[in-house]
Amino acid sequence: MSSAVLQIVKESLKTGMSYDTYRTLVSNLILQNKSTGNEQTEALLDYSVLNDRRMKRLGKTIKISEKAQQKFEAFKTPITFLVITEGWCGDAAQILPVIQKIVELNSNFNLKIVLRDEHPELMSCFLTNGGKAIPKVILYNEATDSIDADWGPRPSVATKMVADYKALHGALDPEFKEHLQVWYNKDKGETIINDFLTLLEPKIILA
Repeated sequence: MSSAVLQIVKESLKTGMSYDTYRTLVSNLILQNKSTGNEQTEALLDYSVLNDRRMKRLGKTIKISEKAQQKFEAFKTPITFLVITEGWCGDAAQILPVIQKIVELNSNFNLKIVLRDEHPELMSCFLTNGGKAIPKVILYNEATDSIDADWGPRPSVATKMVADYKALHGALDPEFKEHLQVWYNKDKGETIINDFLTLLEPKIILA
């Protein structure tokens, strides 16, 4: 990762929100019939309302297994999870509550959230196949002042589901998006948890 990208990440961390601040922001905007982001439409507002409810529910129901908890608790290196997102993003609503649960397990972990439309320079550094897909999660290692990895916009299993569907049908449709939400509900965050363990373990566990 270039020094220029690292500097953009570090500047973005300064303006990043906590999870609670982000949740409050999204909820307050909904009360004003608004969503986050530059574009304001009825559809995006509806997605934001749905996601707000979903995140509230997941915050109460997501569980991390004792084995995974022990692994996350063993990390000694300070890591910040920098997430690029928007309140209307359905994938982010499924992913952010899980990341928050992970961060709560270890005082060496921190979560900062920034909005995509307010950070175009940062977003341009972490495109997916040339597109501004969100959420994107950047793992910043404070000990080495480096970016250890980036992840997203979906868990590994969901990423394959999307790729396979696009290969067969050319694009995602409402039927697939509903199918994807059913998968998220059944998976209960396990793939997200395993993905982050896979990213973190070889590099920094017990460092």
